[in-house]
Amino acid sequence: MTQPPSQQPPQGGFGAPQEPPQGSPQPPQGPPQTPPPAQPPQAPPGNGYPQTPGQAPGQAPGYGYPQQPGPYNQQQPGPYAQQPGPYNQQPGPYNQQPGPYNQQPGPYGQPAQPGYGYPQQQYPGAPASGGPVGQGGGNSPKRKPALMIGAAAVALLVIGSGIYIATSGSDGDKKPVAEKSGDAKPSSSPSVNEGNGNGDGREVDDDLNAGRKKGEAKVLWLQKNDIDLPGNGSDVYGPWVVGDTVVKGMYRAISGYSVADGKQKWTLKLPADLCAAPSQPTTDGKIVIGVENGTTDKADCADLQMIDLNTGKAGWKKSIKQNGVWDLMANISLAISGDTVAVGRTGNSNAFRVSDGKELFGNQPGDCQPFAFAGGPKLIAASSCRTDDVGNPQHQIQELDPVTGKPRWTYRPKRGWEIDRVYSVSPLVTSLKKDKEWSVLSLKENGSLRSGLVSDKGDKFATDCGNVFAIFGNSLDGCTGVAADANTFYMSTAPDSSGITDTNKVVAFNLNTGRSKWKAAAPAGRTVKPLRMEGGNVLLYVKAGYNKGGGIATLAPTGGTPQMVLRHPVSTAQIESFFYNPKIVYADGRSFIASGRISASNDKEELEMKTMMAFGN
Repeated sequence: MTQPPSQQPPQGGFGAPQEPPQGSPQPPQGPPQTPPPAQPPQAPPGNGYPQTPGQAPGQAPGYGYPQQPGPYNQQQPGPYAQQPGPYNQQPGPYNQQPGPYNQQPGPYGQPAQPGYGYPQQQYPGAPASGGPVGQGGGNSPKRKPALMIGAAAVALLVIGSGIYIATSGSDGDKKPVAEKSGDAKPSSSPSVNEGNGNGDGREVDDDLNAGRKKGEAKVLWLQKNDIDLPGNGSDVYGPWVVGDTVVKGMYRAISGYSVADGKQKWTLKLPADLCAAPSQPTTDGKIVIGVENGTTDKADCADLQMIDLNTGKAGWKKSIKQNGVWDLMANISLAISGDTVAVGRTGNSNAFRVSDGKELFGNQPGDCQPFAFAGGPKLIAASSCRTDDVGNPQHQIQELDPVTGKPRWTYRPKRGWEIDRVYSVSPLVTSLKKDKEWSVLSLKENGSLRSGLVSDKGDKFATDCGNVFAIFGNSLDGCTGVAADANTFYMSTAPDSSGITDTNKVVAFNLNTGRSKWKAAAPAGRTVKPLRMEGGNVLLYVKAGYNKGGGIATLAPTGGTPQMVLRHPVSTAQIESFFYNPKIVYADGRSFIASGRISASNDKEELEMKTMMAFGN
C-alpha cells in the first residue's frame, strides 16, 4: 500500500497489527535500517553455540565476508509497527481471535523459530488419518540425535492475527565434484487398485465407480503403500506431472506412474533417505533432489541427484562439502529456476546447472547469505545478515540472476522481521514474520515496495505450506491456499466452523493498494483453497466433506461463484478425506491427490495406507 509522506501506516491492516503479549518486545518504527558494520553477533554465554578457536563464549557465527554494496531499497518501509490487541493462546486449529482491525499489516501466522536449515524438530509420527494440509515435501524423519528438539505438539498452521504453536521439549575448502550416479538404479513394481477399494469399510471387490452419479468424474485409480517404512514413517515429495507420468518420492525411492491407469512405469532406488526436493522440476521434466549421505543418524542431507522424470534415469550426482562448522546440512531447501537449482541452508548456499551439475555460484559476498530460495520464472533468495544482536535479525530478499548469482535488486524489511515464504515470484508476494506477528508485502519489478496487504475486520487466513511438523528446512515456495496474477493476490480464509459444516472464502487483494477487492464464498458446506492461476482464472481445490465429494473448480478474476470443472464422486468422499496432509495437482483434466506423509502404528496398517488417488472424465 502506498505510504503517506510521513511514512506512517494508514489505518487498517492485514492480520491487524497487534500488541504482543506482555513482556514481548515492540516492533521497530520507521523505515528499514542500514546493517551495522560486519562483526559477529553477540549472545549471552552458554546459549548453545559450539565454540571455535578465538570465539568468545556464547558468540554466534558471522558470515565472514566484507560487505559489498547492493541496491538496497531502504527508503521503502517494511512491516509496520503494531497496535494493541489480545492473542488467543488456546491450542488448536484456527484458534486466533483478531485484535484491532483496519491497520497496516504486521501480524504473521507462523511460529517464531530459527531460519531455514536449522536442526529439525523430530516428528514422532503422523496420525493414520487427519486434517488435510499442505503442498510440497517435508523432511526426513531421521536426524542427528544432538540436533533433535524432542517431539512436537503442534497446532494446525494458521494465518490470521497470529498463530499458536506449542513445542516441547573439515574439508570445508573442497568443492563439490560432479560424478555419474552409480548407486541410484531404476526398477519396477507397482501397487495399484484400478477401481477396487479396500479399507474404510469397503469390500475388497467393491467397484469405486459403482456409486458414481451423472456429472461426476471417474476414479481413475487408487494406490496404497507397498513400502516398509521406518518407525516414524516418511514424508512424500511431489507429486509432479510430466507428460503422461505422475511422479512422487518417498523414503528411498522416486517412482513414476501412468496418469491414465496408475501403473508403475519406473522406480529409481536411492542409496539413502530422500531428504529434499524442489516444488517444481524444469520445463523439460528434470529435477534435482537431496539424498542423505549415509544411512545412520549422523547422515546429512548433503548429496544431490539429478533425475529425468520422463524416464526415471539418474543423471549426475554431487556431494556438497561442508563449508565450516556453521554449514548445517541436516536440512536443505531446493528451488529450480530455468536450468539452475539453488541449494539453501543455514549460513551457506550453492547453485548448480541442472543439465550437467556444473557449479554456477556459491556464497554471496558480504554479510548477508541466502538460506532459502524460491524458483519458477525468477530466482528469489531470502537472506539473513550478520548483526550485533541474534535476537534482532536483519533479513533481505533479492532477485538473483540464475546463471551468475548477481542480485538484480535487494529489498530489506525493518530490522527484526524475517522472510518466511514467497507466495508468488511474479508478481512478487512475500510473507514475513516477527514473533507472533505476520505481514504480507508485494514488491514491484525493481524490488521496491508495492503494497502491504490490508484485511477486513474478522478475516483470518490459512495457507498450506507443507508438512506442519517439518519446522526447519522448509522450502521458501510451494504454498497453496494462495495464487496471484499481475494485479491481484488471492488467499483462502480459515474455515468457519460456526455452522453445521465448515466453510470458507477466497479474498482477492489489489496489489497496487493492498486493499481487498472482493470475497467469494466456497460452495455450501465446503472449503476451498487456491492452487494456482489457469487461463486467467483462479484454480481451486474443493475439499471433500460429509456426503460431499471434492473436486476442482475455477473462480473468475472478478469473483462470483466457483464453477466446478471436475466433480469428484460423493461415493468416494470418505476415501478422499482420508489422505493425510494431502497434495493436490490438476493437469490435463485429471486431478491427483497424494498423501503428504505415510505413517501407521504397525506394519500391517502401514501397508494398507492409501498413497495417491486420481480422478478424470
